[in-house]
Amino acid sequence: MNMICIKAEIPQELCSIDDELKAIYHSRDTVCFWIFDTRENRNRFVDETAGMTKLEREAYYEQHFTH
Repeated sequence: MNMICIKAEIPQELCSIDDELKAIYHSRDTVCFWIFDTRENRNRFVDETAGMTKLEREAYYEQHFTH
């Protein structure tokens, strides 16, 4: 197993959020962080959006996790 690190300036407010409340997606030119209220919601998002494109995940997040 390899590890790949990409140097970036991540805002402190994002670093301060518990990792179990973040879902991370990347494509060739984008890294997205989705933030959740609970670990259960984060895990449900990850499970239910497996295989989706970025646009599909964005729509799913908007539909199920925004107020």
